[in-house]
Amino acid sequence: MEYDIVIIGAGIAGLSAAIKIKQLCKKHNSDISVCILEKGSEVGAHIISGAVFETSALELLYPNWKELDAPIDTKVAEDKFYFLTKTKKLSLPIPKFLNNSGNYIISLANLCRWLGEQAENLGVDIYPGFSANNFILENNTITGVTTTPFGIDKNNNKLDTYQESINIKSKQLILAEGCRGSIAKQIIKKFNLDETSNPQTYGIGIKEIWEIPKELHKEGLVVHTVGFPLKSNTYGGSFMYHMDNNQIALGLVVGLNYQNPYLSPYHEFQNLKLHPYIREFLENSERISYGARALNEGGIQSLPKLTFPGGMIIGCAAGFMNNAKIKGSHNALKSGIIAAECLFENLTKNSNDKKTEFIEFEKAIKNSDIYSELYSIRNIKPAFKFGRTIGMLHAGIEGYLLKGLEPWTFKYKQADNLALKPANKFKPIKYPKPDNKITFDILSSVSLTNTYHEENQPCHLKLIDPRKAIEINYNKYGGPEQNYCPAKVYEYLTNENNQKYLQINFANCIHCKTCDIKDPTQNINWTTPEGSNGPNYGNM
Repeated sequence: MEYDIVIIGAGIAGLSAAIKIKQLCKKHNSDISVCILEKGSEVGAHIISGAVFETSALELLYPNWKELDAPIDTKVAEDKFYFLTKTKKLSLPIPKFLNNSGNYIISLANLCRWLGEQAENLGVDIYPGFSANNFILENNTITGVTTTPFGIDKNNNKLDTYQESINIKSKQLILAEGCRGSIAKQIIKKFNLDETSNPQTYGIGIKEIWEIPKELHKEGLVVHTVGFPLKSNTYGGSFMYHMDNNQIALGLVVGLNYQNPYLSPYHEFQNLKLHPYIREFLENSERISYGARALNEGGIQSLPKLTFPGGMIIGCAAGFMNNAKIKGSHNALKSGIIAAECLFENLTKNSNDKKTEFIEFEKAIKNSDIYSELYSIRNIKPAFKFGRTIGMLHAGIEGYLLKGLEPWTFKYKQADNLALKPANKFKPIKYPKPDNKITFDILSSVSLTNTYHEENQPCHLKLIDPRKAIEINYNKYGGPEQNYCPAKVYEYLTNENNQKYLQINFANCIHCKTCDIKDPTQNINWTTPEGSNGPNYGNM
């Protein structure tokens, strides 16, 4: 299979790039073939986000998105920002970067499904269930990817087996896999694209959707909090978005540069729900959905070089999320449009001298709203290395006075996995047992993700050196993977000889990528499972 442009990932970045290319083709009477490979069973199956959305980005693609019935209905009506103690909430002034006036509370998964329909109507070929697992390198140039699709018979019916890997060739490859993309990770390493940038830093976002009593529901209310349940030396905060249909999206983001190996982001989220302010909304309510995903938080300091011989990196695969806003969708969409404009111009030139690296894309990003926005908040997260009090004070000064004009830029000096300290420096954290009404065990939560993996396929979570699991992770760090994983994929068990071993329950994996990020020796390599496997999120 050969295409002019192959896009990895049917998220908002990949879909916007495909749509814009086809719009330009239609406008200029050109023909550029485009396909999108999506590892999920359908467009939107693996998409999870808060999400409060800035529609100005979508208007660059579809100024008439309202007339086209885009699934964007709940306009933000009110913003609130609280500092939570263990039992109280203290109202805080809302910094400019958390002002959501004019924005909408949406399901990003449903928006991607809608964008997928628009892309197919324009002639984009979208292949759900195609897991891109490696790149094709010829003469030091990326010329395509290999993929393992779910087996399909001649009548287009799914089979119980998988086809052998096939090659999909491209003139240009766009990596839009989202945070910690597996192909992007390989290509960044292959071409040393991050050699001049700071280490990327991440957070893990854990989210649930609840249906709450009508009298407690305030459609359009957006609430952000800092403080409880996280300790002062742990970066993060919570969100509660009042959607339509008496539903709320509730979540906690925990920075993955924390030190304590006993910390469990999942159980910290359960603790959040026990706070009196949050609990009030969840009493007599029903939990509908659960999910988790890693987030890029490094900003401009951690951006890699965005182009490589044969393609480019866009969206959260590059790291365009605004960690102060906890928003990345608008920048991902814009980056897709910019990539499409650069590619269209290059591919339609009447010249045999086709560039394989689009330097104009790098320049266009640096001249865009994406870069100026990330530059303006570049110091907010790294300032928290001085502690929560100084970090919040700096964020307030930044948001109201400096607005990114300060002449300094704080650096990220180490990757998140290196922040972890030995277990003997901490006491184990005793989290409350779940009550199965407001708080829940991990496996009952995973059941809400509709996650499915073929049990006869190879485990997609690879240990580079299996000995390190016990010799380093367990003996030195107390087995942190069993704490940071929000799906109980990793368990340390004891065999009949009273020896510890690591069991990997890969069928539970919800593709959050936290293990690939936080493993202390980078011994866990998250690879794509066979096509269509993983979570199947609804309106997350």
